[in-house]
Parts: sequence; structure tokens; C-alpha cells
Amino acid sequence: MLYLVARFVLRPLFHLALRMRVSGRENVPATGAFILASNHLSFIDSMVIPLSAPRRVYYLAKAEYFTTPGVGGWLTRTLFTALGAMPVQRQTSRAAQEALDTALAVLRRGEGFGIYPEGTRSRDGRLARGKTGVAWLALTADCPVVPVAVAGTDRVQPVDSRWPRPHRVTVTFGEPLTFPEQHGMAGNGRARRVVTDRIMEAIAELSGQERAGW
Repeated sequence: MLYLVARFVLRPLFHLALRMRVSGRENVPATGAFILASNHLSFIDSMVIPLSAPRRVYYLAKAEYFTTPGVGGWLTRTLFTALGAMPVQRQTSRAAQEALDTALAVLRRGEGFGIYPEGTRSRDGRLARGKTGVAWLALTADCPVVPVAVAGTDRVQPVDSRWPRPHRVTVTFGEPLTFPEQHGMAGNGRARRVVTDRIMEAIAELSGQERAGW
């Protein structure tokens, strides 16, 4: 129910308020598991991308977003739940693997999962080299990866900014990537790096961002 509200109420509101331009939605597979791998410029990327995608996409979000008390906490929790956010603890020693396991469960259900291979938001607008968790997911689940580029979200809500500002946002979905040469090689570090770099190169081509040290 919350997801339907997000799609039919929040989506047109976001499109109107942010003058959103979305292209390449036909590149998202109509059926089966898929990964959306995007650059990361702002907190609101995890709202903009799910509202732009033609299918439901799940994301991981800090557990604190789901436990904040008060009306503000309730609104945040409700919004994130509607958009497919899933809470994850980041302070535990196994946090990274637990996050990947949660994502893998989504993919094994035949659904979509969104990830930021850089691991964190860019503070200078450049694209950092991707971490190899995205490759592990793609090779383990044996599913396509759709590269995504967002632009303008850093102007809507810059890092450390509390309130959003009006600015045009664009979302571009690239052609899905598959990795037959690395099939069954999720446990191979070199294979994961090759796959990750290919994904990041596709994101860089879509976003036009300068690369940071790679």
C-alpha cells in the first residue's frame, strides 16, 4: 500500500518539484532480478532513483532512519519504507557482509536492488573507484547490472545540507551489463575488480563525471 502511494503520489510531486528528466527506463529489465548501480551525489538519490525506475527497487539505509522518535522520525520511517529502503546496522563487525546478504535475498526473489558502488556520497562531484561488493552481488545472483547516472541532486540537497533547494534533476538508465566471462567467479578477487571497473566505466560515461584517482 505504501509503495502504491509513493508511486502515484510522491512520483508526480517529485517530477514537478525537481523538473525531473528521466531517460532509458526501457533499459531496466521487465522481469527477473536486476541491480541498479549508480553514482551518489546526495541523500535524496535513494528517493529520486526508485521514483524514476519502472519497477520497484530496494535500497539499504542506516538503521537510525527507522528508529528516530517523534513525528519527524515517523515521517522518515514511513517515506523510506514506501520507497523500498531496508534498515541495516553499520557498526557491527559483519556489517558489510550482512548488507550484501540482505541484498542477495532481494535478488534471489527476482526483484531489483539499488547500490552505490562508490560506497559513499561524493563531496567534490568526482566519481570514485567502485568497491567490489556490486560485482560479488551480480556474479552470485547471476543477474544484469543497469548503470545509472543522477545529476543535479547535489544542488537540490548538498552533503551536510538539512533542507532541499529547487534545481533540475536528471536520471539516466544505461544499457544492462552482463558478465559471461566472469560467470561463477564471485569468489575471485581479480574477476570482481574487472566487473566493478566495467560497471564504473559505464556510470562515468553516462554521468560525464571526472574520475577520482582511477
